[in-house]
Amino acid sequence: MNNFSAELQNAYYESIRELKGGEIVKAKIISITPKEVIVDVGYKSEGIISREEFEDIDLDNLEEFDVYVENVEDEEGKIILSFKRAKELKGWQTLANDYKEGDLVEGTISRRVKGGYMVEVFGVEGFLPQSLSGLRNIREEISGEKFYFQIVKLSRAKGNFILSRKDAIRMEREISRKKIWEEIETGKLMKGRVKSITNFGAFIDLGGVDGLLHIGDMSWKKITHPSEIVAVGDEIQVMVLGFDREKGKISLGLKQTTPDPWKEIDRKYPVGSVVKGRITNIQNYGVFVELEKGIEGLVHISEISWTKRFINLQEMFAIGDVVETKVIGVDPEEKKVSLSIKQMEKDPWEDVENLVAIDSVLKGVVSGYGDGCGYIELENGLEGIIYNEDISWTKRVNRTQEMLKRGTSTRFKVLGIDRDQRRVIIGIKQLSDDPWPQILEKYPVGTVLEGEVVKITNFGVFVKIEENLEGLVFSGEIEKEIMNTLKVKDKLKVKIIKIDPRAAKIGFSAKIDEPPLDSGA
Repeated sequence: MNNFSAELQNAYYESIRELKGGEIVKAKIISITPKEVIVDVGYKSEGIISREEFEDIDLDNLEEFDVYVENVEDEEGKIILSFKRAKELKGWQTLANDYKEGDLVEGTISRRVKGGYMVEVFGVEGFLPQSLSGLRNIREEISGEKFYFQIVKLSRAKGNFILSRKDAIRMEREISRKKIWEEIETGKLMKGRVKSITNFGAFIDLGGVDGLLHIGDMSWKKITHPSEIVAVGDEIQVMVLGFDREKGKISLGLKQTTPDPWKEIDRKYPVGSVVKGRITNIQNYGVFVELEKGIEGLVHISEISWTKRFINLQEMFAIGDVVETKVIGVDPEEKKVSLSIKQMEKDPWEDVENLVAIDSVLKGVVSGYGDGCGYIELENGLEGIIYNEDISWTKRVNRTQEMLKRGTSTRFKVLGIDRDQRRVIIGIKQLSDDPWPQILEKYPVGTVLEGEVVKITNFGVFVKIEENLEGLVFSGEIEKEIMNTLKVKDKLKVKIIKIDPRAAKIGFSAKIDEPPLDSGA
């Protein structure tokens, strides 16, 4: 019995390992208190580690780990251990054995200090000077951020090392550049950042190598400037379209990363089909309508209305408006879809007789002017045209806008229908009777009367003899001395020497012969 007990005792003592201060051993957690972590290191007594050393560490998932023996036995016979010290020593061993000055190493910025930052590498803190940080003007908190750093100085004797993020960036870019050129191939998808934008495209940083994304390879739809698609700083995925290692050039495509929406476009949007879309652009010549992503159609201004000649597209539409249109043309090669808004409605000229009749009176708004005429938007939606000679019976009209102001509403009489030009011919003077028969009777040639000067020109003087009735005294029919002294609203005695009703003209003379005196008087 005694021999058996001695054997067990010997086996027990043999299982207990020898511990020395300063060594690193494996440990397992036995229990946790608010201030301490109790561990088993295979020694006769338990080991104690301060709870503070496990800050930000999940102890529930921590199984076996390294600890540093600070003291084999304290006053209470317990082993004093350090988790943090073990981590630091192992870190220094890794740095000393595997790294040298100039190498890249990954680290985490732990805190900001005077003159720079402290960076944790393999559990050991090194110093990152502000001048080598590459973090100038960075205001936000960066503690906890991981980066690669270059080891600038490594002193094993002093137990410290200095890092440089600035040099690491250069090394990273050089490594990245080399890797890109080794692995690049046509058709490969790559991620990049928009570095700068020009009128012809954008330069994309692929990670140390720049590629050109031409404006023609940005979108399946037509764009006028690269800024419509990308902005500086955007992270995008692009396709390698071509490259030249010797010249260091890479051509990139953005639209090629998505299927070509123009394939079989004529089947998707056949001529005659009705489609809805959102207005994306408004130009003087028409509006662009997005039918789907990458597909835009044009509604030319001539396809807006059957009847309106003068259209302000900016007033009629707004970007974002949803409109219903009819497809009137598809050209897959030119990547064009022609749309129409007016063809969504019946052409009013197909049954114009039901809308307007000759000699009828209509209201209309002056919409614009032509050569010797004005255009009127009639209340029935048709376009009317009024020629200058149909504005007034008595006034000779040289410029339509002198008599009819744009936007004003007036009554007109229908004089005719021009199917070829799709216009209704109208007049204003026909709303009243022709006054010239009465004028000829009231003012026969030779009549002498007094009128009011209304206008003085180089070629003569216009004189009004009654409301809306005036005539012209040519410069040859008035003495220069008199003409030079005349002013508007002066009274002038004139004689009628010519009347032309068709041209609405009355000719005057201010050279009036006084009748001879009666000799028997």
